[in-house]
Amino acid sequence: MKLKNNSVFIVSLIITLTLVGFGFFVPEKLDVFSSEIHLWIIENCGWAYLLSTFIFLVFALFLAMGPYKEIKLGKDEEKPQFTYFGWISMLFAAGMGIGLIFWGVAEPLNHFQNPPDYLDSKSGAAAMFAMKYSFFHWGFHPWAVYIVMSLGIAYFSFRRGMRPLISSCFYPLIGDKIFGIPGKTIDVLAVFATVFGISTSLGLGAMQIHSGLTEVFGLPNEIKYTLLIIAVVTFFFIMSSITGLSKGIQILSKANIIILLILILFMFIAGPTSYILNVFTSTLGNYLSSLVSMSLNLHPFEGYEWTKSWTVFYWAWWIAWSPFVGLFVASISRGRTIKEFAFGLLLVPTLLTFVWFSIFGGAALYIQIEMGQDIASTAVADISIVLFKLFNYYPFGMGLSILAVLLLSVFFITSADSATFVLAMMTSNGNFNPPVAKKLSWGITQSLVASVLLVSGGLGALQKMSIAAALPFTLILLLLCVSLIKAFNYELKYERKTHDPG
Repeated sequence: MKLKNNSVFIVSLIITLTLVGFGFFVPEKLDVFSSEIHLWIIENCGWAYLLSTFIFLVFALFLAMGPYKEIKLGKDEEKPQFTYFGWISMLFAAGMGIGLIFWGVAEPLNHFQNPPDYLDSKSGAAAMFAMKYSFFHWGFHPWAVYIVMSLGIAYFSFRRGMRPLISSCFYPLIGDKIFGIPGKTIDVLAVFATVFGISTSLGLGAMQIHSGLTEVFGLPNEIKYTLLIIAVVTFFFIMSSITGLSKGIQILSKANIIILLILILFMFIAGPTSYILNVFTSTLGNYLSSLVSMSLNLHPFEGYEWTKSWTVFYWAWWIAWSPFVGLFVASISRGRTIKEFAFGLLLVPTLLTFVWFSIFGGAALYIQIEMGQDIASTAVADISIVLFKLFNYYPFGMGLSILAVLLLSVFFITSADSATFVLAMMTSNGNFNPPVAKKLSWGITQSLVASVLLVSGGLGALQKMSIAAALPFTLILLLLCVSLIKAFNYELKYERKTHDPG
């Protein structure tokens, strides 16, 4: 019985460690293998990522405003466990975290320097495109993906009394088969997607922490130091994970937001304030007016290669992250209505993300366009260091760099901390207090995956494996939408009617 209960843990760990061993002993073959899978998926399934993600956004808006909006994620009398500030802090740290810091300056500058074929490089049109697509990649769509997954888990576990597992969300579709091989398969795929999704972010975070330490303290730019950073931070996030959700993760998440707000406020005041406000207003208008066309356009006649490299990667990345973020966000969202939950996830983190890109991306474009300093070339040459190069144009540049390294480190810890908790929970039959041994196992494993992927192919290998891991999970998310509608309709038609005094 014990072996059966641990089947998801054993199977998913064996698969993951096999890939880790493959990458450790023959890293060049792992790179070739991941490249071939990536090429096939991008060439044949890019449209599926775009169409599916747009469906998730429409579905999230329907949930927020439709007939199910007053259904509570828990019993009718339950109140939320966390304050709004604690809730938003934790879901933002888990949902964006390291990636936002990594790409906040680098992405707009990369699009400005290397836009699609139909735009001139370093032109005004390229600058507007750069900001608009940075908003697009980090805006409503990723949070819509998270809403589908986290809402399903929260509803079926807190309101229907089922185990907080992704397989539980499919009871309306497959019934008791969720306890058999079909359900176990769903949970194993969720673990696989989570490990490679989070490992991508850990790899990015370690690279940027290393770049910051190189810029500030002159740390040699060698891969062994990046791996050492991963090892050190692994120790801290495992310790944090062991302290539990209400202590370690919440405290660190609140610290994240405070540091983030300090950086935002300083850069806004010390930087080109009016220029930043103009960038924010114009980009928000362009983003909202072009939302549908951007959501469904792969640019097959021109710009297709650019779309494959950026938009398709991002959509796959968010989908790969969805099991982890979904389970974590569900665990902190008990007691909220569907409307409160959906609007909270769609609007608050997205607005903070837009502010971050406007301030940091806008400041970088101001230096490039108005001051004539070629910071964009730096972003293309080394994505991980450009944030720290930006700080050199500001007063207290070294202090800002140190603060950014601290922010990255805390984000690294909270993301990995949350993922360790979620992976242990997923492989413990949905136990909200999973064994310490499983937390240790997954904490070490996800750091090993990030390290091996960095050694075997750097940033490219991280991106390729993230896209591959997301493919099967896209179908699972689409089926989850159907399952949720079926469950909500059943509640409104039969259970609500039964208790209606009229």
